[in-house]
This record gives sequence, C-alpha cells and structure tokens, in this order.
Amino acid sequence: MKRPKSKKPRKQRKFIYTAPLHVRRKLMSAHLSKELREKYKRRSLPLRKGDTVKIMRGKYAGKTGKVSKISLKKYRAYIEGITRKRTVGTEAQVPIHPSKLMIIDLNLEDEKRRKKLERKLKGEKNASKKD
Repeated sequence: MKRPKSKKPRKQRKFIYTAPLHVRRKLMSAHLSKELREKYKRRSLPLRKGDTVKIMRGKYAGKTGKVSKISLKKYRAYIEGITRKRTVGTEAQVPIHPSKLMIIDLNLEDEKRRKKLERKLKGEKNASKKD
C-alpha cells in the first residue's frame, strides 16, 4: 500500500486508520539510541516485544523499561513498569505512541531480525569497498 501523495491531514489520517497490518508494523517504528545508530547504521527500527526503550516525551519522560505488548490496532506500545492507577484501584499499563520512544537495547532473539540488521551492515561495507 502506497502512502497518499496528498499532504492533506484528512487523507493522512485516513491512510493511518485504514492501513493493513504489514504497513502498520512499519509505522510502529521508534528511533535508535546514538550507540545503536552508529552500530547498525540506521536511524529507526520497528518496535518489538522485548526491546528496551526510553520514554522521551510526556508524563513518563526519562523512564525506561521493556516493551511488554504492542497494539497495532491502536498504534501504541505498552512498557513494563509504566502504569497508572484506575478508579477501581487496579493498575493499568499506559499506552505510549512509538514516536515518543527511543530504543536503547534491541531484542535480537529473532533470527530474521538479526539477519536483516546484518544484511544492511554488509551492504554498507560492500559499498564502501567499491569506492
């Protein structure tokens, strides 16, 4: 699914609300920390359960934790330890938009994810050798 060429906010919102799952996953990307950015030669990656993130904006800014759940339907990530008290008295996890997060540590248990990052690095090395 291609992004709309229009810059109109209404059409941009419609694109986000009607996006299929494979596009939504990419939209759930967060910036990498400076160390990870230098190591993997890229600015951002899609969030994944198990990644350690730092909250950059809002009430919980500066706090870190592991991603416990990702909601593609709501475009939100839930982080362990970031909770609010409900009126009933129970604790509820706070949903946070991925643009407000920075990935500090990656979950590289998944072989596909690890290979994708290495493939990007190999491409950079080969390009620099040709020059």
